[in-house]
Amino acid sequence: MRIQRYIAKDMRSALAQVRDAMGPEAVILSSGTIGDQVEVVAAIDVEVAREHAAPRAAPLTQTEATPVRRASSQFSEALVPREQRADVAAPALAAAAASQAVPAHNELAAEVKDMRRMLEAQLATLAWNDMSRRSPLQAAMLKELAQIGITQDLAGSLARKIPAGLSFSAARRFALATIARTVQVTGDRWLETGGRIAFAGPAGAGKTTLLAKLAARWVLRHGPRRVALVSADAVRIGAHEQMHMLGRLLGVTAHTVYDVAELPDLLDALSGQQLVLIDTAGASPKDPDLARRLRMLDQQKSKIETSLVIPASIQAGAIEEAIKLFAVARPTSCVITKVDEAVSLGGVLSALVRHKLPAAYISDGQRVPEDLQPARSHSLVSRAVEIASRNGATADDEVMQRRITGGTHGRR
Repeated sequence: MRIQRYIAKDMRSALAQVRDAMGPEAVILSSGTIGDQVEVVAAIDVEVAREHAAPRAAPLTQTEATPVRRASSQFSEALVPREQRADVAAPALAAAAASQAVPAHNELAAEVKDMRRMLEAQLATLAWNDMSRRSPLQAAMLKELAQIGITQDLAGSLARKIPAGLSFSAARRFALATIARTVQVTGDRWLETGGRIAFAGPAGAGKTTLLAKLAARWVLRHGPRRVALVSADAVRIGAHEQMHMLGRLLGVTAHTVYDVAELPDLLDALSGQQLVLIDTAGASPKDPDLARRLRMLDQQKSKIETSLVIPASIQAGAIEEAIKLFAVARPTSCVITKVDEAVSLGGVLSALVRHKLPAAYISDGQRVPEDLQPARSHSLVSRAVEIASRNGATADDEVMQRRITGGTHGRR
């Protein structure tokens, strides 16, 4: 294995040096800064490096190719009688090629895949050991953030920002405070000033329960006037009846529409209401009508705002998929539900930072209206640390090696 260090004025130039010297098969072990320059450590298998360095054979010229083709033709004619060539040669050669090439290709591909996997594991071990030796504080912080569930890309960015000379405790406080400063929140504005909010999210995210909590909180603060509930969920059985029952319990008006395209006319009729809460159908990625409904919500953004409901009980990868799936509606905020069922909040925090999506409220139970709080960034980070500690989350060297190679988005 060949390991080389490159220094350049910026990352683009450093990667260009790696590509020119080692080829496209090179693996980046680590990167950092030295003063105003960028340092990249890369590695490549010795055999691959030799293949990259070996000169390629020049193509035959027309003069050189003619004798070769003539000799090949004469050799074929000597093997097969003229009268049998058309009938035998093509099918026989094709069958032989098909029978021999496919198994050989599959076997070779499997061997290459296994070798690449072993090489990546070895390089990950080298990279992690090298980082632990050269930057023990940075390595310790990466472990700490992995235990909380922060994804590798965000954890790496935070670790690189830690000032030199800090103790581990100070570095930990710096990293957590940086996350808290980066997470955006909206405050309690819906229950203070009202609004027209459509809640969208995956099936089972807790949208209806969330709507009930917000409506109950509004009634306790302002009374049952100037608030309306709308059910736009024509998919779930009993959804409309559930909304009308909630309206009767709270003493507020409840309305139903069978498609989001009907919302503009209903919102015009509810122009006198200060708070309008809209429950939409839960959806899965395979729902063929989801994209249309989300586009309709986006087209009505002048009248309503869309808030994405994210259950904290799902894995970090599923949270990323949900945010990307519902991005068609361009949500302006999110509500984090089922925090009491979560085994980690790191995936949620990482997604909020990455997508710059403000959090409005946190729902952490089924009680109406008690289990609902306005989102506070520092409280979210503290809750993430508390959940990790309660669940005994750990990140050993094997986990860190997988994260360095990009094998995982975060540990749940």
